[in-house]
Amino acid sequence: MKKPVLLCVDDDPQVLSAIDRDLRQEFRRDYRVVRAGSGREALAIVKELHEREEPLALILADQRMPDLEGVEVLTQARELFPDAKRVLLTAYADTEAAIRAINSARLDHYLMKPWDPPQQLLYPTLHDLLAAWQQAYKPVFGGVRLIGFQWSPKSHALKDFLAGYMVGYQWLDFETDAEAQVLLARKNLTAHDLPVVVLEDGTALAGPTPTEVATRIGLTVQASQELYDVVVIGGGPAGLAAGVYGASEGLKTLVIERQTPGGQAGTSSRIENYLGFPTGLSGSELAHRAWTQAVRLGAEILAPQEVTGLCVQDGYKVLTLTDGSEVKTRAVILTTGVSYRTLEVPGMDRLSGAGVYYGAARTEARSCQEQDVYIVGGGNSAGQAAMYLAAYARRVFILIRGESLAASMSAYLIEQIGKTENIELLSFAEIAEVCGTDHLEEVVVRRQGQLERRPARALFVFIGAKPSTEWVCDTIVCDGKGFVLTGRDLVTDPRYTTAWQHPRREPYLLETCVPGIFAAGDSRAGAMARVASAVGEGSMAIKFVHQYLDE
Repeated sequence: MKKPVLLCVDDDPQVLSAIDRDLRQEFRRDYRVVRAGSGREALAIVKELHEREEPLALILADQRMPDLEGVEVLTQARELFPDAKRVLLTAYADTEAAIRAINSARLDHYLMKPWDPPQQLLYPTLHDLLAAWQQAYKPVFGGVRLIGFQWSPKSHALKDFLAGYMVGYQWLDFETDAEAQVLLARKNLTAHDLPVVVLEDGTALAGPTPTEVATRIGLTVQASQELYDVVVIGGGPAGLAAGVYGASEGLKTLVIERQTPGGQAGTSSRIENYLGFPTGLSGSELAHRAWTQAVRLGAEILAPQEVTGLCVQDGYKVLTLTDGSEVKTRAVILTTGVSYRTLEVPGMDRLSGAGVYYGAARTEARSCQEQDVYIVGGGNSAGQAAMYLAAYARRVFILIRGESLAASMSAYLIEQIGKTENIELLSFAEIAEVCGTDHLEEVVVRRQGQLERRPARALFVFIGAKPSTEWVCDTIVCDGKGFVLTGRDLVTDPRYTTAWQHPRREPYLLETCVPGIFAAGDSRAGAMARVASAVGEGSMAIKFVHQYLDE
């Protein structure tokens, strides 16, 4: 946090040097002392401090100055820093003016010249004033600030992006937070520029994309090497495990993640069945630990960056990224994971990101305070989200088409949900429609043939997943649902004889139809939807990469 400023103002160089010296001697440990040789210079400094959002604790100004009198300087400074303490430095002849200024300029105190010795005539008064200022002072948030509309999908996307990378930020709702409007005006921006991200150095980004924000906060979005040993596409548990093991075993390793680290697991509010964490941990925490570990061991990570094309040239794999750049590598591990299937009912597309969310959307939990929220789905992700939201919402309704959660949810979660009073299970139920003008206001629930309109603050959808492999299915063999075929599953597929491109051996366990391209995690056919399984497969894939490179 920046040190609060003490501003001393006097047009007499000798007096100014004396007050500056005495202030520094007593207060320099906790405050930054700034001096001004005229009233106009002082007001320019005050304006600059306000623009840079630096705190002004006290301004001490001499009354008799030729351009602006001290009272006028203190009065104008009060417009920008109403809480700063104001002290007038006067000669005996100006005592009457100082007394009048106590009311007109809301003066906090006046001091007579000379103030020697300062230990008796200066410091006690200033210590009292500064103690009062500190008691009322609310420091400006020193990190990233996000200004936007609560129901804006773009604002929601930036919230999720910052939270996914564990970047501490302050959310300011333009419609309800006065500070948001003041900050926007200070940056010469309007509501049409929202959402706006204000960085730690004060730079404001109007309507930025996550990639633009990533560049400014220090994430890497461009590859630094011409050739890699292995490129891992996807930063979920499988991809991060591959990054950790690839880098630790000396491979020149690059991980490319298109959104935020952790994949679907990264959005989980609590993972309680992962080995080695008896009290559980959040998906974002697990992802952040793995990300840090991979980087420490030497892996390079590009994020957010997306691969849009893959081809083979002279045995090398060439990846095309969204910005048109290319990355060349000897081997590839596909850990693209899965994405939630969309709920096809009226209103979903229009209200997506404005009360309707796919996945846990932990960034919106606090805004559900004392409201009703709905969850569609009966898997572990839905159960973990229900437990997390129950800490904020008035009631949490879980909608499932079947009779119970036993077929799709872990027993420990079912037990926890059963003990949580504000979670209610609606069996044989589904969403028929979502309603609202600019945000979700109601859901229409179909239950046993009956339709019922219910007020809703938010709807979270967990209805199964589809593999994120659309861009690569023309290059490698996938099953009818888009999951990547590898190893023995590939060998038994009718397309194997024409698709497999290595004449001297069969594919390795996690190898696709293209030698040197492997798949791991949820996007692989036959994979288990478990974090531990994905981590295991990502680690195993590096073993097969070594075998392939040895060829």
